[in-house]
Amino acid sequence: MTATATRPGRSDDDALPDGAALPVADPATTRRAALRLVRLDGRAFALMLTLNALAAGAALAGPWLLGRIVDTVRTGGGVRAVDRLALVILVCGLAQLLLARYARYVAHRFGERTVARVREQYVDRALALPAAVVERAGTGDLTARGTSDVTSVARTLRDAVPEVCVAAAQALFLLGAVVVLDPLLGLCGLGVCSVVFVVRWYLRRAHGAYLAEGAATSALAELLAATAAGARTVEALGLQERRAGAGERAVERCRRTRTRTLFLRSVLLPAVDVAAVLPVVGVLLVGGVLHGRGGISLGVVITAALYLRQLSDPLATVLFWAEQLQSSGAAFARVEGLGQAPRSRAATPATLLPRPSPESSPATPADDRIDVTAVHYAYGAADGSRSPAAHRDVLHGVDLTVRPGERLALVGPSGAGKSTLGRLLAGIDAPRLGAVTVGGVPVAALDPAALRRQIVLVTQEHHVFLGTLRDNLQIAAPDAGDATLSAALAAVGADWAAELPAGLDTELGAGGHRPDGSESQQLALARVVLADPHTVILDEATALLDPRTARHTERALAAVLKGRTVIAIAHRLHTAHDADRVAVMEEGRLTELGTHDALVAANGVYAALWRSWHS
Repeated sequence: MTATATRPGRSDDDALPDGAALPVADPATTRRAALRLVRLDGRAFALMLTLNALAAGAALAGPWLLGRIVDTVRTGGGVRAVDRLALVILVCGLAQLLLARYARYVAHRFGERTVARVREQYVDRALALPAAVVERAGTGDLTARGTSDVTSVARTLRDAVPEVCVAAAQALFLLGAVVVLDPLLGLCGLGVCSVVFVVRWYLRRAHGAYLAEGAATSALAELLAATAAGARTVEALGLQERRAGAGERAVERCRRTRTRTLFLRSVLLPAVDVAAVLPVVGVLLVGGVLHGRGGISLGVVITAALYLRQLSDPLATVLFWAEQLQSSGAAFARVEGLGQAPRSRAATPATLLPRPSPESSPATPADDRIDVTAVHYAYGAADGSRSPAAHRDVLHGVDLTVRPGERLALVGPSGAGKSTLGRLLAGIDAPRLGAVTVGGVPVAALDPAALRRQIVLVTQEHHVFLGTLRDNLQIAAPDAGDATLSAALAAVGADWAAELPAGLDTELGAGGHRPDGSESQQLALARVVLADPHTVILDEATALLDPRTARHTERALAAVLKGRTVIAIAHRLHTAHDADRVAVMEEGRLTELGTHDALVAANGVYAALWRSWHS
């Protein structure tokens, strides 16, 4: 019913966010969130670890038995003994295959269930965000977190968890086996631990690099979405070069951040390869010397070399996924950071919200009266913006009382602060100073569900969702029947709906009926009728309709909304002519208030606007 407005105070050159509009969880919070996900499916996780350990144990039998075969042949053992050992190798290999396969099956089920929880939690948190927070953060950041970041987390939970568990178990078992075979050879094998120094160097830099890459991706996504949505405006105003330049800068920022992460990988991966080869070389040299002196058998040397050779694969797997874990860890921090975003209706910190005391104000509105008291507001001041405009008030000490059931028109020149005051009345933003209350309760402090029952804001922007016409209407009233839905459409003059081929079951959007601007706006107004709030704020809600249709729709709405409070923000002054009272705003101040006839007779600002519009 309400639409997301463009962010105020942003120029085209400032179209790229800094990536910090929405919070990013710190490492401790991210670890706690990951552990919480593991605990929610702890049995599956424990079974996965057990199966992986058994599979790794079965994998140790092959090289050890191969060493036994070598020693058996050297000591003159017969074919039957070799066949028995080979049969055991085959059985152990089959057992490893089955255990590893079942372990991956369990791990993938664990991953899919866990990522489903992540997705559902993300959607719940995104839907709970106040509109002001979404507007200031930008849809690009929110979209990037919900798509590429969640996908990265999903891939890690589905693929990285089983792979890392298998590889880590294999690596520990292999190193332990070499130490058991011969402690000296085991020391050679521990040379693989030299990779730890490179990994530490990498980990210190990777998290921040991947966070920067995610922020750059969000900025690019927001820029592309904004340009695509406003393509006609860009073309009409000749802004193609300007938008293309902003796009090139966003792409260049993405390129720089991705080049940085690529450089880190280019150092890590070759170091891993070298660290995996050196222990094998050391075992062959030391083992050869010891075997020549009769210290150990040839089978032990071969077994140790095979174990360490096998170590390269799990080591590469662990470190490959360690690199992926840094990327997905940064993505998870961005996804989990959504939980730290404000949950109030406004982005204003709690210390700035006018909080009534329990003694002076009830928990729920006492009535439908709206009071605006000494309100000052500055865009960006609430979220700590350092822009000079952030601390420049756009509303200056506004005082206004809207009586229940009254029709109030807000008029004034462009930039006077009408829409800003409408946002405060709707609870989207909270004042920097002063208070906006309904029934004695601050509007911005109301629970979202309670706020929607009290006040609905309808702007000249509108949304048509994929689905049927019935689906689009039942967003406002899920239990409404066909007769109620049809009556709401008729109330706003949406006669076109009766001519649709499948009626309320007609699909809207691609592949179905594509509503034009005026039809989409009538659909938004029909939702208002179905929502049935006590106060409706119409911010140029009929701006996309032609004058005759707009007049017809406004009269129909006036009949439907009779008895309710209606605050109409309008440039078409016939709306003001029909209102009970007219409030005139100039440069963020309320300068005139009264009936249409009284203000025309006063020959002030409103009278000048009326004469100019009427002529």
